[in-house]
Amino acid sequence: MRQFPTLTNDLEECAIVRTFALYEKLIMDGYSRGFFPWYEEEGCFYWFAYNPRFVIFPQKIKVSKSMRQLIHKNKYRITFNTAFEKVMMKCALTERGDDNHTWINQSFLDMYCDLHSKGTCKSVEVWNGDELVGGLYGTVINNVFCGESMFHTEPNTSKLALIWLCQNKNFTLIDCQVETQHLISMGAEMIDLETYLAFVGLFGFLGGFSGFCIGYFCIGY
Repeated sequence: MRQFPTLTNDLEECAIVRTFALYEKLIMDGYSRGFFPWYEEEGCFYWFAYNPRFVIFPQKIKVSKSMRQLIHKNKYRITFNTAFEKVMMKCALTERGDDNHTWINQSFLDMYCDLHSKGTCKSVEVWNGDELVGGLYGTVINNVFCGESMFHTEPNTSKLALIWLCQNKNFTLIDCQVETQHLISMGAEMIDLETYLAFVGLFGFLGGFSGFCIGYFCIGY
């Protein structure tokens, strides 16, 4: 049976793997080897691994003057890991891009909620009174928080969740996965793939997996 390939800094830009399934052992091995599942299409799950990797070192988080002012107002209440499924659902309903398409379908909801019940996935929630107005969730591998998605229904509440995560939890690294300008403004940076893999541990699981399609594809070779 196949398993995720072991990647090095020789990878140029991106590697993609397709699988027929999404389950706990597969997810843990994929993340430990630098891959994350992004979307499902026609019965296949597509996993991506980027080189370099876009990350935030929590101690380097940049808090703008406007965000400091927002924090000091104490307008919002922030909790950790108390409403994981609600955060995921809010992320799934967030409009993204011109087609408003979300990659968070029922397969992802079921799998990540199960991982949350086992302590692998975590969330940050931002509340205005009893209303959930911002948050994020991710998968934790070897004390690296692999951010999956974030949302806000009031201005800057997703940023507030990220700042809180960096300042109040002892994760060694926040994996942002996909580069965005607003995360750059908050201190995100690129590191090479092998450095990233040293953080997640590259522990892997012995043996292969069922459910693989036809190998993996490298973009940029």
